[in-house]
Amino acid sequence: MSIPNDRRYLATHEWFKLDGGIVTMGITQFAADQLTDITFVAVPKVGAKFSAGSAIGEVESVKATSEIYTGISGEVIEVNAQLANQPELVNEDAFTKGWMIKLKASNPGELDRLLSAEAYAAETA
Repeated sequence: MSIPNDRRYLATHEWFKLDGGIVTMGITQFAADQLTDITFVAVPKVGAKFSAGSAIGEVESVKATSEIYTGISGEVIEVNAQLANQPELVNEDAFTKGWMIKLKASNPGELDRLLSAEAYAAETA
């Protein structure tokens, strides 16, 4: 499994990609593979505000239900509406098509406290 170097990670298997103050997030391919067939993704509504460390939603699969956590503070500005009808996109391509939400980061510097790709790879080895 290839872990992209252009984002940061939580040990709970979420990824965060910064692009001009906007952070796209989702769960990692490792998490999607462990969950197996994802059947439902619950994400917050646009406008919801969260602090780093907060649970923001959940992913349900044939195996388990897992909470999704944010590693940064911010306001939801977009959700991946495709996941409502196609939650399997997370299994197929967790790092691109399976993104979950976009946040306007309150403090983009919080990303510096998250794991690098190398550190996340060590966590999952």
